Amino acid sequence: MRICRYELEGKAQAGFYFDDRIVPLAKAVEACAKGGGKTAGLSVSDDLLRYLPGGAEHVAARSVAAWLSTHAESMPELSVAVGKVRLLTPIARPNKILLLAGNYAKHIEEGGGTAVERRKTFPYVFMKPGSTTINHPDAPIAIPKVSPNHVDWECELAVVMGKRAKSVKEADALAHVAGYMVINDVSDREYRPNPQRQLRPKDTFFDWQHGKWHDGFCPAGPCIASADILTDPQTLRLTLKLNGATKQDSNTSLQIFPVAAVIEFLSSFVTLEPGDIISTGTPAGVGHATGTYLKPGDKMEAAIEGIGVLRNHMVAG
Repeated sequence: MRICRYELEGKAQAGFYFDDRIVPLAKAVEACAKGGGKTAGLSVSDDLLRYLPGGAEHVAARSVAAWLSTHAESMPELSVAVGKVRLLTPIARPNKILLLAGNYAKHIEEGGGTAVERRKTFPYVFMKPGSTTINHPDAPIAIPKVSPNHVDWECELAVVMGKRAKSVKEADALAHVAGYMVINDVSDREYRPNPQRQLRPKDTFFDWQHGKWHDGFCPAGPCIASADILTDPQTLRLTLKLNGATKQDSNTSLQIFPVAAVIEFLSSFVTLEPGDIISTGTPAGVGHATGTYLKPGDKMEAAIEGIGVLRNHMVAG
């Protein structure tokens, strides 16, 4: 199942996601019960984790979703058009957003680097502040006034943790995943605080870090695809379109470190908690490779097979 958060009439709600329409969870539960389906007393909340693998009500939610899959087409009154609601980021306030740098060989190469085979290296991981970078589907992304000229896109597969994971092995790692969503790891490639500064050995590293942290630079969504239906995260096509033109087109099979390996690595020294987000890196096709950067009015569509399309647009800061 695919499940989303959205706002309607000022209230945050959960719903089953069908690209151009949503079936509100409350309506689905009511219709399923009346239609003889099994709801197991499923509660109604906008906390999506409870309905996904690892959550207390996953079995009941899966039962309602299964009933809905065979009845929704004949019951259009259950649905609301996506355009009539405000989509919200699926995880409202994640404890941790962990992101990979350089997890696709061709992306490393387009930046002038040389990819190293997996057994000879380890994943590079950085973080974004969960409370201020997280952003909604269809929401504007403000180009920062402090550094407006080198803002770039990065379509990425994001993992949502469903169970606590500490020191898990790669073979067991996916059992701790609740589901998957799309993240656009928006990046400021040339942020240089205090241009008159005296250079220090670590300035380049921190310039790179600072360029990831601007407000709203982590849109996520449009939904979470449950890990029990999206069982293999290493077979997914991902694309990004800018103003209708395809800029990125790749497949998660090309990741240097697959999802399970990333979870093993991170959980060896960080406790991963339900709701934590791991974004697994971007493929080739970023704007920096051709000197193309985002400007006010630009529209992005980051899409991943089996999940959906995350749309955002740029505005002046």
